[in-house]
Amino acid sequence: MMKLKIKQEDLAKCSKENHSKKKFLSQKEDELTFERASSLFRALGDEGRLKLLFELSKQELCVTEICELLRENSSTVSQRLKLLRAEGLVKRRRDGKHLYYSLADKHILSLIQNALEHTKE
Repeated sequence: MMKLKIKQEDLAKCSKENHSKKKFLSQKEDELTFERASSLFRALGDEGRLKLLFELSKQELCVTEICELLRENSSTVSQRLKLLRAEGLVKRRRDGKHLYYSLADKHILSLIQNALEHTKE
């Protein structure tokens, strides 16, 4: 791994006046944005939850169907769905006594596709 060396004289040439005024989020907005994004990545960072989201990216499914596809018990799937719903990654729809789950929006689909494509590079 190559280390990048920054020379002291390069640092001395740089000052606030050399940079254009840039608009940044307020500190509170910035903290909330990064906290939320970090939480999102933690939810996506579990292999089982990622597989579940991948299956939901193909079609809307009920808990029983998810259990069959992933070969897992209903309590495990339910816990994963609970966390994913809390993070806003999945939504549910009631049809009588059945609950059907799907991805919350197209952004989630993009995140999953990008993550999986990136691992193939």
